[in-house]
Amino acid sequence: MMSTLRKYLIAGLLVWIPLAATFFIIKLVIDLMDMSILFLPDRFQPEKLWGFTIPGSGLILALVVVIITGALAANLIGKQLVDLWEKILGRIPLVRNIYNTIKQITTTLLASDNKSFRKAVLIEFPKEGLWSIGFLTNPSIDHDIESLNNEMVGVFVSTTPNPTTGFFVIVPNSQIIELDISVEEAFKMIMSVGVVVPGKTLKEALVTKKVAEFVADS
Repeated sequence: MMSTLRKYLIAGLLVWIPLAATFFIIKLVIDLMDMSILFLPDRFQPEKLWGFTIPGSGLILALVVVIITGALAANLIGKQLVDLWEKILGRIPLVRNIYNTIKQITTTLLASDNKSFRKAVLIEFPKEGLWSIGFLTNPSIDHDIESLNNEMVGVFVSTTPNPTTGFFVIVPNSQIIELDISVEEAFKMIMSVGVVVPGKTLKEALVTKKVAEFVADS
């Protein structure tokens, strides 16, 4: 009887926890976006114009502002204004470090030709014989070390169960094993500490020349 109740309890939690977390995150984002409506003059507030508050109106306003800003920044005059703004920020000691770091990360993640976090890979980390799932962040890193004859690549190894923290390592391209699984599947495996695994085994997912070597050693 108790085992049946425990089974039903777990099954119910598996339904409600992801649903509640998703709802909470979406509501939090919408509420934050709705705060942008406060920047409008009082007479243009939806509650003043129509007599009631429209949920999500701040989100629409934020999207419109972002699109208009993007359109202005994409033309010649807009680019000059952005350059001027960045030069001003670049003269402020603490602000320039924060701004430049966030700008670089944002540019890397949102670039249309971005190849970061597009591939899940397997590397020997933190030491030989121990394997970790990582994400290819830079497919080619220039280096000036004569002893390194292999092309070097950047890999981000996430920690479990929080994949937003981890280690950035630079390894020879020949020492990474590309996995034929999606980045989402890799993240699920990391966040679930290996409980949720891809539909295919890691051996089946290997797609590089090290397949035979890896299988033989397994």
